[in-house]
Order: sequence, then C-alpha cells, then structure tokens
Amino acid sequence: MLHHVSVGVRDVERAAKFYDPVLKTLGYRRVMEFLPYGIGYGETRERPEFWIQVPHNQQPASSGNGVHVAFLAKSRQFVSNFHDAALKQGGSNGGEPGPRPDYGPSYYGAFIYDLDGNKIEAMLRVTVKTVAKQATKRRTASKRKTPSAKKAKKKSRR
Repeated sequence: MLHHVSVGVRDVERAAKFYDPVLKTLGYRRVMEFLPYGIGYGETRERPEFWIQVPHNQQPASSGNGVHVAFLAKSRQFVSNFHDAALKQGGSNGGEPGPRPDYGPSYYGAFIYDLDGNKIEAMLRVTVKTVAKQATKRRTASKRKTPSAKKAKKKSRR
C-alpha cells in the first residue's frame, strides 16, 4: 500500500551519520541522495522506501506525536542490533528489544528516537513455528560441530 515514508530532520548529513549504521543492521543502505535536502534508504536503488529530509517548507523539522516508522527485521538478533546501533549513534531508548503482547502474541520489537526525536522501530512477528524451526537449526548445527554418536560408540568398543 505504501510507496515510501519520510521523516523530517534538521540536518540531513548529521542525520545520515545516525541512520547509515542503524539501518545497515536491518539490511538497508543509501540508495538515493539529493544533498543537502534528502537521502533515500532501501534495499535497491529502484525502491528508496525510507527518506530523511529537510522539510519542504524549509521550516524546522519536528517529530509527530504518535507517529512512528516500523522497519521489518529478519530476526530477534536484527532487532537487538538495530537498537544497540541506534543508542551507540546517540539515539535514545524508546523501548528495549522484546515481546510486545499489547500488539499481539507474536509481536517482537524495539523502539528508539533518532537525533531529531522521530520514533523508529524494528519489529518482526515471531510465531511458535518460527521459534521451533530456529531451535531445530541450532540443534542441527551444534550436532555437526561435535563427533557423531556413531564415532563415539566405535571408539568405546575398541
């Protein structure tokens, strides 16, 4: 339904120093620039989906009360990386990474405020099936790293 979302910032280059490393944690990068007015982020140049920009009317940027932008993350670790990077870049905590039962039983997210007060979120929906699948992958990976039971039995027979 949406083509792109923009947030107003006071200084695009200052905001980019915040957003470049923060959005990188989710797999996004600068894909379009109209400096000093705006920068578009996305996965490909054809789809700049998130913009930071000086307001069109050249008035000071202000954050909207109740407005926030949520980025889809690939895993809980991506959510944590996003949150950590935002705090490291000078953003402020709007909500630690974790479940958000008020948003539904499978909602997991973290909230931050950027340098201009815009509320930004990284989130994903974690289902029981997804969690079980991730646990199975971890068990399988750990089995590959240790000697197999068959090898251990052969050694014990000798």
